[in-house]
Amino acid sequence: MSSKIKNTISSFLHNSDALFVLIILIIIIVLFYTPTGFEKQYPNSIRVEAEIVDVDNENVLQFGIVKTGEQKLDVIVKQGEYKGKTFKAVNTLIGKMEFDKIFEKGDNALVTIDLDKQNKKVVGVNVIDHYRINIELFLLSLFVIFLVIFAGFTGAKAVLSFVFAGMMVLKVLFPLILKGYNPILLSLITISILTFVIIFLIAGFSKKGIVAFLGAITGVFATCLLSVIFGKAFYINGAVQPFSETLLYSGFPHLDLTEIFLAGIFISSSGAVMDIAMDISASQNEIMEKYPTLSRKEIIKSGFSVGKAVLGTMTTTLLLAYSGGFTAMLLVFLGQGTPTINVFNINYVAAEILHTLVGSFGLILVAPFTAIIGGFFYTKKEFV
Repeated sequence: MSSKIKNTISSFLHNSDALFVLIILIIIIVLFYTPTGFEKQYPNSIRVEAEIVDVDNENVLQFGIVKTGEQKLDVIVKQGEYKGKTFKAVNTLIGKMEFDKIFEKGDNALVTIDLDKQNKKVVGVNVIDHYRINIELFLLSLFVIFLVIFAGFTGAKAVLSFVFAGMMVLKVLFPLILKGYNPILLSLITISILTFVIIFLIAGFSKKGIVAFLGAITGVFATCLLSVIFGKAFYINGAVQPFSETLLYSGFPHLDLTEIFLAGIFISSSGAVMDIAMDISASQNEIMEKYPTLSRKEIIKSGFSVGKAVLGTMTTTLLLAYSGGFTAMLLVFLGQGTPTINVFNINYVAAEILHTLVGSFGLILVAPFTAIIGGFFYTKKEFV
């Protein structure tokens, strides 16, 4: 091996940021190929994209805006060993708009081709839903491209942290919850790991990263504590979450839905907590680079000023983000003229109020924590 290559490898290994990126990349690959233990094998089924070439709505009955019955479809497979072949399928409508799919000629659908035990003969074709993988991948690619173009290498690291977060949630957090581990404790550990990885990937192992991490982690712990305390006081049952009862009936009656709901409160607000911590830390770091003679009191004060400005918009952001998911429910109450006191006592609405206020409390607490921590770290010359 030439000395030039050795020097390059040595330089890379001594670059903590580059080495950290490599480690996270390896962990992502390992997590991707790690089974969750809940994978189900379907040896006699094939899932492929198909085009709807003919639709027969003769057996579809409509009652007002609700449709029941069945659509008879002809589908032509667009991929795999059955590409180009046409099959007949049935789309059953149960009269529930959130579950029913209405297909038209020319639509692309995800279909399941069921085979016999020898995997030689097609015994049936089921239409699952509209095929959305292509547009989802296109949107994801567009997001990645614009992020990298705008932020360069930092944007690439942001994409890496995005993927890492997804792998941790899908491959670690959710499977362990299904296996019966405590959702609150497990979520707290997972979010702590994600906070560490995301912040140090973006900020590097520097004062800026350390201050942001310590500030964010205090905010996460505070939000966790508040969600547990006020969750019990609100008497919220975790079944307010969509598909909660379905989860129990699917072979997981041991799960505590309320704890899962409470864990979701600080999980959903953790991103905003990290955002505020990083904003304050980065601003203090920038100020100290330009004015290194500032006192600890002045740098803390500047952190408080930035925190106030960010909090003004971030709390409203949480309100809009959470309420946006329940727009239809709120419109129903408004349209029916439901008394306000009734609305605020309904468990679904109370759950969102708890979600919003506890998440906002976390933001309020993380701002002064980060400002004070930054004041001590940035004015201590010998550290880092």
